[in-house]
Amino acid sequence: MTPSDSSIDSRNLNTLWASVLAETLARCGVRHAIICPGSRSAPLAVAFAAHPEIAAEPVLDERSAAFFALGMAKRLGQPVALVCTSGTAAANFFPAVIEARESATPLIVLTADRPPELRACGSGQTIDQQKLYGDHAVLFHELAVPELRVELLRYLRQTVAYAVARTLGPLAGAVHLNVPFRDPLAPEDDGGAAATLAHDIDWQAFFSQLAPPESRLIAGEPPRIVPDTHGVIVVGPQLPGEREAAINAVAEIARRLGWPVLADGLSPVRNRMMEVANLVTTYDAVLRHEATAERLKPEAVLCLGGWPTSKVLRAWIERSEARVWLAAGRADSRDALHARTMHLGASLPALAASLPTGAEEGNGYQRMWARAEEKVRPAIDQRFFNERTFFEPKVAWLLARHLPSHTPLFVANSMPARDVEYVWPPNDRAVAIYSNRGANGIDGTLSTALGMAHAAHQPAALLTGDLALLHDSNGFLLRGRLRGSLTVVLVNNRGGGIFEHLPIAGFEPPFEDYFATPQETDFAKLCEAHGVAHTLVKDWPQFRALIGDLPSEGIRVLEVRTDRKADAAMRKAWFAELAAGLGS
Repeated sequence: MTPSDSSIDSRNLNTLWASVLAETLARCGVRHAIICPGSRSAPLAVAFAAHPEIAAEPVLDERSAAFFALGMAKRLGQPVALVCTSGTAAANFFPAVIEARESATPLIVLTADRPPELRACGSGQTIDQQKLYGDHAVLFHELAVPELRVELLRYLRQTVAYAVARTLGPLAGAVHLNVPFRDPLAPEDDGGAAATLAHDIDWQAFFSQLAPPESRLIAGEPPRIVPDTHGVIVVGPQLPGEREAAINAVAEIARRLGWPVLADGLSPVRNRMMEVANLVTTYDAVLRHEATAERLKPEAVLCLGGWPTSKVLRAWIERSEARVWLAAGRADSRDALHARTMHLGASLPALAASLPTGAEEGNGYQRMWARAEEKVRPAIDQRFFNERTFFEPKVAWLLARHLPSHTPLFVANSMPARDVEYVWPPNDRAVAIYSNRGANGIDGTLSTALGMAHAAHQPAALLTGDLALLHDSNGFLLRGRLRGSLTVVLVNNRGGGIFEHLPIAGFEPPFEDYFATPQETDFAKLCEAHGVAHTLVKDWPQFRALIGDLPSEGIRVLEVRTDRKADAAMRKAWFAELAAGLGS
């Protein structure tokens, strides 16, 4: 590939430097850049806006921009570039950088900066940006101040290519490149100095040394896992590697071992029941019954991707003291249970190929799990089929049944993630679920979902609570940039519903003001201010119809109002009822 006239800009030193940086990213497979406004970052903005193979999107709010880029990277499985000016602008990227590290999502963070002589001297819009994100970035490097030397352009090319590779593994996440520029920042003609150097470079030869980066898998011996044992396969919210290959590998692992597959509600496995044998989705309810939990105590656990949302399941595995194999697809430790764990370095397809074949069909332990699932799943489904009030978990239960097949769905943290865990049924609708379950924060929820929808370029949905949506309401400013559509399913219980389930709920004061944090926002007016469609849902039949027919473009909010305290009481009674049913 020969750089086009528009990809190498030799009007001055800074435009040449920035265009070589952008061209290198493009040759390494980066196709999207999110640009925040600012002066010091002007050379980068100009280079990305002009590059013919990189789609550059301007976003006003830096925190929203970072989560928008994160959502795109989650959907695409490829690094997305993120650009801001100097000063506190870069600090607003921090929450998304943390989530990128924790969820192994590739980002290229480019923070423009003053040159060294303008630092630590009171120069405007200048802070210390060295290692700003600490260990939350998988790599930090400050680029050299641009110079008109081909040796430094080679350094720039190799450093940027290495940075792209580091975003992908072995420890995937955000790479932080701090990019200093001296004036002029605008693309002014320098009289020909940069053009002379650019003319003397054979650009085809210059870039011919680069090869597209590849994710580097961690080498590891295949585990000696014996099928003929009381073992369970636990599938976490995020599977490592390419999604379809990972799902196929889970199916093959389940076939070879014959073990029950306890799949997190956020994992893609729950939505591919025809492919994955021995699927169990009601484990959170099943394991609340003490006698049943004891009978189902495992001897071995194979965890794929990471531990699930369910606190009940994690506590059960901890108490079991079972042998654990963990295949997280990354180099750092992901064993929050501190069990007797062997970390597996192989990819899921390689792990599947290493396992023995010929597992016993429907062994006794697997049949015990199947009987529990057959007892609890109809009870859950019947409860929600009959439920007429706005009981919050029914929102997730209906989404599983009525969203169009293959819809990308982003699920917010706190109660939405847990409701999906509790009630999302096994199905074969191939809904593609995404979440920020790396750091589990509520920040950036709307912006991440918009980034996911934008990258999908099709109708998508978001399930969120009211506080998470309010925390990122600036995401609505992205409305004009969105390709495709996003339907926001808003469960509005006027506060933090998850805290109603914690021991602190019994202490009033200060519970209501300092934990539940009640709010009285008029979401219809908030949506109107941003030009976003809003519907207050009146009943379940209306809700089913609305989620079954997603618009082709724009953002709309479907608001379901619930009673936070009544809902918490109903949940507690319901969980007790399900557990009692297992003992009958």
